[in-house]
Amino acid sequence: MPELPEVHALAADLDGRLGRRVVERFDVTSFAALKTFDPPVSALHGMRVAGVGRHGKFLDVTLRPDADESADGDAGADLHLIIHLARAGWIRWRDAAPVPAARPRGRSAGPLAARLVLDDGSGVDITEAGTKKSLAIYLVRDPADVPGIARLGPDPLAPEFTEEVFAGILSAAGRAQIKGVLRNQSLIAGIGNAYSDEILWAAKMSPFKPANMPAADVRTLYEATGRMLREALERADGLKASELKAEKKSNLNVHARFGEACPVCGDTIRQVIYADSTFQYCPTCQTGGKPLADRVLSRLLK
Repeated sequence: MPELPEVHALAADLDGRLGRRVVERFDVTSFAALKTFDPPVSALHGMRVAGVGRHGKFLDVTLRPDADESADGDAGADLHLIIHLARAGWIRWRDAAPVPAARPRGRSAGPLAARLVLDDGSGVDITEAGTKKSLAIYLVRDPADVPGIARLGPDPLAPEFTEEVFAGILSAAGRAQIKGVLRNQSLIAGIGNAYSDEILWAAKMSPFKPANMPAADVRTLYEATGRMLREALERADGLKASELKAEKKSNLNVHARFGEACPVCGDTIRQVIYADSTFQYCPTCQTGGKPLADRVLSRLLK
């Protein structure tokens, strides 16, 4: 799943490619992916891309009526094409004019979920691999109309995300496990399974540690959060969308490294499996050498 650093880099790449271009059409081939109906996607025809940004892990393509084509010169109201790539979604740039997309069907038409075509024939494909489809596309007048954006917590790289704000979030979470708190988008926006593993490894903290922790630990975790996210942003800066997945995977220290050696202490990286996710950690660096309880393994051993 793309997280804050990858979505930030995707937004920058798309902003350079889409910026100031006019939309020829927007075809949706996965009916389930489109979560809104008003305004209709046909409203995008003839609108100009004003910019591409992000809200947490949501991409935001801002579109503006083309004043040059408006009879009265009124620029009108902006629209926002919001994309949440979920676990297996991605954006693929196309230089050449694509074959027209198929008409929407009741279920996803293969990996292609939607296609944005620009006035010069270039554009982007929004795709989703696998059979479990959770990619979401919204066309709204205000980003806050998207429920997931409306309930987002603060951005961990924003200037207002101070150590004091972070401490307040952790204190309010009480004895909730810190791994889950870092991933909770309503508390902190943009951090997912991979970077929460990386942050906790850098902070030398157990994923099961209670969120309400001593001030010294709060500072350690706050600094690790900023450092790991900024380093990932720096690595992703200037990369094309097609290069981001490989860059992320090659620079992870513990996440998705089960069975490999920790790059700091050399201990074997272990994992915990839940119903719908898996996380990794280093026992020596994070849990005093003790393996964490793996609920799936525990059930198998009964």
